[in-house]
Amino acid sequence: MKHSYTAWVVLLCGTVLALASWSRSEAQEPAAANPYVDASTCATCHADIARSYANTGMARSFYPLRAADVPSPKPYFHAASGTWYEIVAKEGGWVQRWWQDGLNGQQENSGESKIDFVMGSGNHVRTYLHRTARGTLTMLPLAWYSEDGGTWALNPGLDVSDPQGNRKIGYDCMFCHNSYPSAIPPGHEDPRAEPVYPEKLPQGIDCQRCHGPGGNHIKVVGQAGAKAADIRASIVNPARLGKDRAMEVCMQCHLETSSFPLPNAIRRFDREPFSYRAGEPLSSFELFFDHAPGTGRDAKFEIVNSVYRLRQSQCFLQSKGDLGCTTCHDPHNIQHGQEAASGYNQKCVGCHQAGTIAVQSHSAGSDCVSCHMPKRRTEDVIHVVMTDHLIQRRAPADPLAMFPEKRGSEADYRGEVVPYGEKDDLYTAVAQVMHRSNLEAGIPRLQAEIARQKPQRPEPYIELGDGLQKVGRSQEAAAAYRVAIEKRPDSALLWARLAMPLRSLRQSREPLEALLKAVELDPNDPDAWYNLGLLQSDLGDKRSAIDAFRKSIALDSEFADSRNALGTALAETGQLAQAEAELRGALRIRPTMQSAHAYLAYLSANRGDLNQAIWHYARAGDGAANQLSYGIALARLNRLTEARTHLEKSLEVDSRQPVAHEIVGRLLEAEGKVPEAASHYRDAIRLQPTFRRAHADLGGLLLRQGDRAGATAEFRLAQSDADPEVRAMAAAGLAAIGVR
Repeated sequence: MKHSYTAWVVLLCGTVLALASWSRSEAQEPAAANPYVDASTCATCHADIARSYANTGMARSFYPLRAADVPSPKPYFHAASGTWYEIVAKEGGWVQRWWQDGLNGQQENSGESKIDFVMGSGNHVRTYLHRTARGTLTMLPLAWYSEDGGTWALNPGLDVSDPQGNRKIGYDCMFCHNSYPSAIPPGHEDPRAEPVYPEKLPQGIDCQRCHGPGGNHIKVVGQAGAKAADIRASIVNPARLGKDRAMEVCMQCHLETSSFPLPNAIRRFDREPFSYRAGEPLSSFELFFDHAPGTGRDAKFEIVNSVYRLRQSQCFLQSKGDLGCTTCHDPHNIQHGQEAASGYNQKCVGCHQAGTIAVQSHSAGSDCVSCHMPKRRTEDVIHVVMTDHLIQRRAPADPLAMFPEKRGSEADYRGEVVPYGEKDDLYTAVAQVMHRSNLEAGIPRLQAEIARQKPQRPEPYIELGDGLQKVGRSQEAAAAYRVAIEKRPDSALLWARLAMPLRSLRQSREPLEALLKAVELDPNDPDAWYNLGLLQSDLGDKRSAIDAFRKSIALDSEFADSRNALGTALAETGQLAQAEAELRGALRIRPTMQSAHAYLAYLSANRGDLNQAIWHYARAGDGAANQLSYGIALARLNRLTEARTHLEKSLEVDSRQPVAHEIVGRLLEAEGKVPEAASHYRDAIRLQPTFRRAHADLGGLLLRQGDRAGATAEFRLAQSDADPEVRAMAAAGLAAIGVR
């Protein structure tokens, strides 16, 4: 599977994908018109292989949930988000539930999703998937890891205060976790389109992912008097392919150079998601990319880079490609435990004869693999320990030590993206801008390649537009999207994309027209209706925005963002009861949604329920506006020390908040910290010279310090305020000084 760190699902947990190591003598290419067949047909002639293969991780990579797949059903508390998760049986099936502990100990924001499939064999991890009414598959937050006898934790990238679960499983994920679906619904083939799957899905990787479609093979076998040579020629046997083609059968899923944003691979623009056939050059389907050497990523160890690491080994390099996956692995019968270790060690000794090994450091019966291919904790899925297929002289220190997930600048890469394997200048230029890796140098490089090659497909222009939009060059981004639209004018996705830079250019009519065109071309896209609603709301057309959000929800009832946006629009039009219902509906889908918590906090505070408001503010994130409101609510409850803490947090995020400075000043003055209070009052006035409440506060402080002239000046500035309370403060101050 190929995936980004901001777009994760847990990866196939089988061992290296390979085929039986028969003699390589006949290179084969898949037949042109060769249909896939029901994989169970293979067992008719190959019963023993089918029986042993059924126990491999690959065969168990995707399946409906069974009781055995929930080995420890007790609830799991995720501290970073303050959310509980558990898997429970319900109505003959299973659901994943979540909730938060409410103000009075009751369950708040409780929701659930049916578990329809498990992705991952369980050798290392199980990820639980939900099938939506739209035919999409979403990744549920809680995963099971086999480490330490079995543990619960959230999926990679979700160990944060606002884990955005229910992420859609893309075609690139399904590519390596299962046999190919029977078909992709029309209009959903594009990598940017919503990934929709047919109702019936295969269960696990079958024979045809490695041997190619079996239709011709079944046909030839069924012919009377079929010759053995014809039977062999009708099916791909990787053992009879050349070295490169044979290893590419494994590489299609086990090469991933990195799962963090790079990109790792780009599927060729003219290829559909499930069109690779064993035996064809992998580069005709997709091209691979890597971090530039010397940028600190050379020694990365991740969950799906077995082939990547193996190809760095001197054993592989010195063998000129003779050392491959099938040298050690029989994919029809993956061994485990001591039996596997003995077999692997025998393979090592087969090349490294006793006379070539340092006898003084290698006793008889030494375990080659444990020293030279140690098990290590993977950088991208930190709860998983895998065999490192880089055959190395010395194992790294403490390879099983736990470490935190990489986030932000640690996970992001900013530098040259280099081809890994076959090169193509256009795709290499696209790779520079796709995940922001090399935007500054990549944009002119992609512009030059487009000018030179003049591609007729829209994808290069889309990627150029995306890159230009990311750096704020909206006019040029819009121009690139328009070229893409010329090449595919009926694409709702492209019209929706065009609206983004047009909106950035402060236009109103053109982005609205673009989004209206998008929903006209595809009225069943909930994202398009959602984005249309956001734009209409920004333009002040709340009624149309509310209608758009409701259409989005009707198309996808599990779309938390649309419910949140609808709740906000309803509140802004005074429909507070309906607004609260929608906001709570968003939290039942995504209980950690900070913007929904923030608005519910605001609604609670406005009706005087300050304790409930504070409960929501505590879950609404560290943004400046939220921390300011949080601090004010605490101050209103006379929880002054806590109030100052959150107000100061607000100023750490954004120091240009006169109201926050003024309130912090009052709290500091109450604590007797006069110089600090005066500094905050002056900051408030500097930021907003007409902030008369701050003038009154400063006047009072100066008066108490004996600075009558300074106090008089501040009170005079405050006495014209519209707020009668501030005017009264100024009048009282001036009266105390004896000034009328």
